[in-house]
Amino acid sequence: MKAWGPILATTDFSGPARHAADRAARLAHETGSPLTLMHVMPGEALAELRQWLGSGHATEGRLVEDNRQQLQQLAERLRTQHHITVQVVESSGSVLDEIRQQAEALDASLLVLGARGAGFLRRLVLGSTSERLLRRTSRPVLVVRQTPHEPYRRVLLALDFSPWSVQAVSVALRVAPHARFVLLNAFQVPFEDKLRYAGVDTATIDHYRVQARAEAVQRVNELAAQTGLKPGQWEACVIEGDASQRIVEQEQERDCDLVVLGKHGQSATEDLLLGSVTKHVLAEGSTDVLVSTARAV
Repeated sequence: MKAWGPILATTDFSGPARHAADRAARLAHETGSPLTLMHVMPGEALAELRQWLGSGHATEGRLVEDNRQQLQQLAERLRTQHHITVQVVESSGSVLDEIRQQAEALDASLLVLGARGAGFLRRLVLGSTSERLLRRTSRPVLVVRQTPHEPYRRVLLALDFSPWSVQAVSVALRVAPHARFVLLNAFQVPFEDKLRYAGVDTATIDHYRVQARAEAVQRVNELAAQTGLKPGQWEACVIEGDASQRIVEQEQERDCDLVVLGKHGQSATEDLLLGSVTKHVLAEGSTDVLVSTARAV
C-alpha cells in the first residue's frame, strides 16, 4: 500500500486512549505512515496545582516525569508489537491548541483519539472542544472506542451527497482499504408532516417517497462509480428515516466496525454530520467513528 502522511495519536494513558494508540499503530504499519504519539498536560490543571502547591513544587516534577515514563513505555510497546517507528511529543497548555499546532507542524493526515478518556480526552471527544476541533481542522479525525484486533473489515459510510461525501469515501479507503463498504443514505419525504396537514393524500405522498428512494439509489451508485469503488467492494443501503437513528441501527445490524461521516450536511447552517448526527453516533453507537473534514472542490 502506498504510504500515507503522518498519523498523530493523542493519549492520556486511559484504557480508551490505549485502544486509540493501538489502532493508530496498526494504521501506521498498514499504510507505512510515520506515527507520532502525543501527551498534553492540561494547562488549567497545572495552573490549579501551582496555585495550591506553589510554582516549581516537587510534585509537579514527579507528575511530569511519570507522564514521560508512561509515554515512553507506551511508544516502546507500539514499536515492538507493530514494527513501526514512533516519535513522542510532550507538551502542556491548551489541549485543543497543542493538538492543532502539532498536527500542523507534522502536516498530519489523520488525528486519532479515544472515545472515552480520563479528563481532557473525555471532554475533547464529547464536549464542545471536539466540535471546535472538527470545525477548525481540515484533517480527518478517528475516534476509537473498540479494542483493535484486526484491520477494519466492514465500514458504514453515511452519505448525504454533499461535497464532503466524496472525500469521506476517499479517506475511508485509506483507513480501511480491504473492508466491505456499506453506502448508507437515509432519505425522507420533504415536509411530509406539513404535506399531510395541508391535505395532500397518502397516494401522492407515497409517490414522492418512491421518487425519493429511486433518486437516492441512483446517487449512491453514481458516487460509488465516481470514487472508484469496485463491484463486490460495496453494497447500497438506502433507507427512510432520521439519519442519526438509521446510522446507529444499521451499524449494529450489519456488524460494522467503523462508521464514516462527512463534516457537514448540505449547507453550512445545517452542520448535519458535525453536530447532532455525530453526537448521536458517538453517544449511542458501539463502533469507531471517522469524521472526514475535507470537501470535494
